[in-house]
Amino acid sequence: MVSEGTHTVTAGPPDPARTEAVIFKAGCPECRGRFELAADALRLAIGATHRTTFYSFTCPRCQAAVRKPAGERIVELLTGGGVSTLRLHSTVRGGSAARA
Repeated sequence: MVSEGTHTVTAGPPDPARTEAVIFKAGCPECRGRFELAADALRLAIGATHRTTFYSFTCPRCQAAVRKPAGERIVELLTGGGVSTLRLHSTVRGGSAARA
């Protein structure tokens, strides 16, 4: 179990010989429900900074869209547990090129 701030992600270590799915414990800030989610119910977005790295899911109880920050350890647990990951890239525009 890993806690960061006010949220908790729990997962067992990945085991290649294991055939059962990894289950994550989660909570909803809207309805305060506590439940377990399979990896395919979660989405992980990895951005350039800790502010743009988060995981999200839909609360199975109240259907709220939940988005929570993900630190390094949570990213490690979620990716190791098979959660679908999206890498976010920022577009940086350079200065104007001089024309000859």
